Amino acid sequence: MLAIAGSDPSGGAGIQADLKSIAAHGGYGMAAITALTAQNTRGVSAVHVPPAAFLTAQLDAISADIGIDAVKIGMLGDTAVIDAVRSWLEKARPAVVVLDPVMVATSGDRLLQEPAEAALQALLPCADLITPNLAELAILLREPAAGNWAEALQQGKRLAAQTGATVLVKGGHLDGGSAGCPDALVNTGGLLARDVVVVPGERVPTRNSHGTGCSLSSAMAAVQARIMGYHGPGDWEAALRQVKPWLQEALRASADLDVGAGNGPVHHFHHVQQHTQNHGRTGSVPAQGAFAAALRDAATADLDAIYGLDFIRTLADGSLPEKEFAYYLAQDALYLNGYSRVLARAAAIAPTEAEQLFWARSAQNCLEVESELHRTWLSTRTADVTLGPVTKSYVDHLLAASVSGSYGVLVAAVLPCFWLYAEVGETLHGQFLAAGSPDGHPYAVWLRTYADEEFAAAARQAVGYADAAGRAASASERQAMTVAFRQSARYEVDFFDAPRLHA
Repeated sequence: MLAIAGSDPSGGAGIQADLKSIAAHGGYGMAAITALTAQNTRGVSAVHVPPAAFLTAQLDAISADIGIDAVKIGMLGDTAVIDAVRSWLEKARPAVVVLDPVMVATSGDRLLQEPAEAALQALLPCADLITPNLAELAILLREPAAGNWAEALQQGKRLAAQTGATVLVKGGHLDGGSAGCPDALVNTGGLLARDVVVVPGERVPTRNSHGTGCSLSSAMAAVQARIMGYHGPGDWEAALRQVKPWLQEALRASADLDVGAGNGPVHHFHHVQQHTQNHGRTGSVPAQGAFAAALRDAATADLDAIYGLDFIRTLADGSLPEKEFAYYLAQDALYLNGYSRVLARAAAIAPTEAEQLFWARSAQNCLEVESELHRTWLSTRTADVTLGPVTKSYVDHLLAASVSGSYGVLVAAVLPCFWLYAEVGETLHGQFLAAGSPDGHPYAVWLRTYADEEFAAAARQAVGYADAAGRAASASERQAMTVAFRQSARYEVDFFDAPRLHA
């Protein structure tokens, strides 16, 4: 993947942040430098823009020799540089182009002067995804900055309509409050499941946000390129749902770096350091059980979120509206069809006969036992059987893992459907029994199925295989396994909440 951007000698933003983000998501990063800056965590003191012809020479040298799966464009400097990038894009035609219109730094410094804005406007339609901060979004539209989330989304719609690109509207610069820190993908041309796809998030209280926009945009390009390589046209929503939790944790862990006296950088490799610290090991291989324990720790917040959902509460007490349960089961049936194929793939590439048999039996169980429950219940009721956006994104994520070539990544991706379901099922069934197993509970069959000891035993076996795969994997593969597991755990939360949103 190629990053076209300015250099930050402090290492927190620009090309340096791009390359760290790309590496953190398993990509091979390349760089073409558009500008040299004198900056640190306190601000930018000088900018030098080399001749545009030298940038063209960099771009031509790379594309003449190396395949480029994705391009991230950041700071461009002046009109001549922008024109050079646009001319090269029109020749190279990369499959993924993410444009972060770097105009205003986190510190407030202006990084693109007004005479170059017209050239930047002409470059925007070359991008597949545009990722402005709110100040840049307003400048691109020649409007005042949005004062709230609703206004920001409307500005995102206007920019998407003008450019034909998908726009990532970021809520990080809005005032906090109950809205948290949402992001939204906006496209008015039908390229998304909806015109506006909002991905909520937690606001992380920290001053260390230097390079956040650079890191987010390059991570989105890297993940989207990987998704496209696995199964066709890619999915910006799936990419954002993977990147956003990573960036939130990078912000949360930023203080560990202790860099600079101003706005410090995010911790791009927090997941690697956290894994080592959590288990007190100086080597790169976790002790037996330690890797699975780290995965389980990472899913704690997701389990808490599941238990806090109205769907789970009303499912347990039997008051869940039947239409919401019918939607859930219909989506689950569609999901299980894809999940069984992914499990069959795990069986095909498993390293031992025992694992081959386990995953093959699990795939068969999806089709013969659990799918039968759905067909029986749904056969007498009306339900929307259209593939929902959450279901599609979750299955796409699993299919991407299944063609990654990594047995460990695949096992980590399928694990939450065993592990989290088993824990939730056991909890709900316990509540059901504590209430005296009330007669007439409409969802008793489902509660008994997922609290079944055979299912719990299968979950424990899956956990053991994931832990063994993690111990046998390289450090980079363990990192990829962790990312895959956490993304699936997040999808489990969204899946349980989808009936409410659909209703």
